[in-house]
Amino acid sequence: MTATAATAPTTSAAAADRRTSSAGEIADELCAVVCDSLRRRDQREKARRYVRGLLSTPGRKSFRNMAGDIGGTASEQSLHHFVTGSTWAWQPVRAALAGCLEAAAGPPPAWVAQPMAIPRSGAHSVGVEHRFDPHRERMFRGQQAFGTWFTSAGVVTPVGWELLLPGSSYEESAVGAVLATVRRAGGAAARPVVLDIRGIGTRPTMNRFAEAGVPVVARVAAGVGAGAGAGAGNRFLVRDAAVPGFGGGERGPAEILRSVKALGAPVEWTDAGGAARSSWAVGVRVMMPDPAVARRRELLLVGEWGAGAGGPAAELVGMWVTDLVRTPVGAVVRLTKGGLRVEAVAGASGRAVGLRDYSGRGLGGWHRHVTLASVAHAAVALAGLERDPRA
Repeated sequence: MTATAATAPTTSAAAADRRTSSAGEIADELCAVVCDSLRRRDQREKARRYVRGLLSTPGRKSFRNMAGDIGGTASEQSLHHFVTGSTWAWQPVRAALAGCLEAAAGPPPAWVAQPMAIPRSGAHSVGVEHRFDPHRERMFRGQQAFGTWFTSAGVVTPVGWELLLPGSSYEESAVGAVLATVRRAGGAAARPVVLDIRGIGTRPTMNRFAEAGVPVVARVAAGVGAGAGAGAGNRFLVRDAAVPGFGGGERGPAEILRSVKALGAPVEWTDAGGAARSSWAVGVRVMMPDPAVARRRELLLVGEWGAGAGGPAAELVGMWVTDLVRTPVGAVVRLTKGGLRVEAVAGASGRAVGLRDYSGRGLGGWHRHVTLASVAHAAVALAGLERDPRA
């Protein structure tokens, strides 16, 4: 599969039209590959038409709106059944999509897992309830999804999804989703996963990734306030005899990081808009106490402050724990910035292809919709390869 995007960057309306047309052409190429697991030719054609409808239909991507754009009432019933009543498996489509993206855009330095809140006012859509969104630290009514995103130098697009169901564990749903995506994607070497999810850096999470052989950089909760999340109770032992706190027993992550703040250094990175930024960051080797001796291992706790005039600002803006203990602190911080790129594109481009627009009752229907919306999103991302991907 090859991208057929315009060859020169420009902001003209004509270029925008070419990119839109190019996205449709790339979508056709993608569908020819990623939908090969669908057994029947008519299913593969419906998948292609659905993706095309997601790209071409303005506004909300409901079955009715897309049918009106691509074929009328009969098309509405056909599209509805294809997504909600059919039995085709979405997992092979997602795995094939990840493979196509790597072939077209190169391997990503890391996967990024991030939550996606989907507000819903009705009571009949799958997974809807009143819940707390730790990522934005507020209550809302709706669905909570977890996306795993492909983040290469030129492309940012989702390749895996999970929906949090009432009564399910927030952390288990998020961790299970990203590990399933990474396993299906395969590859010669396990690339790290950035869990840009508040409070997810707990002992069970770190153990799950270690058992799977997948490196991880996980956000740690602040440990204060009602929205501190599952990681609020995390305690660490300082393992570096050369820094304050060694031998002092278990301590919270913020306490440890503030005690070694002066040992940090500036870190340069690029924001989602392409601008050069600087932070103050420090890393300290720690261990999460674990009753099972075999699971006790050294980790790196990383703290980030905004950079002031020649030094760190007062506010601790991010805390992460990782098993990439030999990786320089600056490189770890730059890996975490993949979350900013995901956040930058998940809003506008996510709306453009209808990632949040499925309102049916069935979980299978939701998965099929977001899978095909991810194919549409990938086509849009690949069509923009000629532009600065952070623009």
